[in-house]
Amino acid sequence: MDSQELTQLYDLTGRTFVITGGTGILGGEIACALAGCGANVVVLDRNLDPAKGLLERMGPHACHAEAVHGDVLDLDSLRRAAETISARFGQVDGLINAAGGNRPQATTGPALPFFDLPADVLRWVFDLNLMGTILPCQIFGREMAERGEGVILNISSMNAFRPLTRVPAYSAAKAGVSNFTQWLAVHVAQTYSPRIRVNAIAPGFFLTAQNEYLLTDPKTGDLTPRGRSIITHTPMARFGKPEDLLGAVLWLLSPASAFVTGIVVPIDGGFSAFSGV
Repeated sequence: MDSQELTQLYDLTGRTFVITGGTGILGGEIACALAGCGANVVVLDRNLDPAKGLLERMGPHACHAEAVHGDVLDLDSLRRAAETISARFGQVDGLINAAGGNRPQATTGPALPFFDLPADVLRWVFDLNLMGTILPCQIFGREMAERGEGVILNISSMNAFRPLTRVPAYSAAKAGVSNFTQWLAVHVAQTYSPRIRVNAIAPGFFLTAQNEYLLTDPKTGDLTPRGRSIITHTPMARFGKPEDLLGAVLWLLSPASAFVTGIVVPIDGGFSAFSGV
């Protein structure tokens, strides 16, 4: 294979990707990278306020991007979004499910033991992460099934490998995302087309709006005991940066990974490989 053929394997020019939770830190980084690769990018989110700044980050590539309102837990909202996207870009070639997160009220601590975690908040966290992945796959995956081609990338977590303390609903939901990723990969390949691929990445510890309160002291900015413990158990001795996701993401979304489906790739600085000894 010559250099031109290798380059073509990673060519995403003209392909259309929908990113749920696309105005978030990780989703936004993926959106900018795809736009820079020449793809059409649709940022799908309930809150589009940050979208203006995201489109400005894309610079001249923003002409191939659009922010569309969509609630990943509302099928009607997702259907309306799909119609808007179809009218602007035509077919959707790829879906990235980046919507997710946790809430402090679903996190155990001295003032909030597990036995008192509110059921409605636990359900919200579970639904956002798991159902918020499944429902977009139903809406945007249908066209892929009819066409016989497409790629879906889900966002799992280190919690799916080993449940972390204090976040029971988030841990369980992300384990469900990994399991669902493998299930859907097999289902669509066997039932519809082997050219539809479904994979996931499992980020390690990245500082985001959802976990910053757990990892850093809001008054001093210093690491909390939990934050220090994470760094101690991460062989690379740092938190991830959003751009650390991009190599694996672009590979899984591109033709370069044409024979890859049903996997969950850790991007964690070695956290999942370290026994602590």
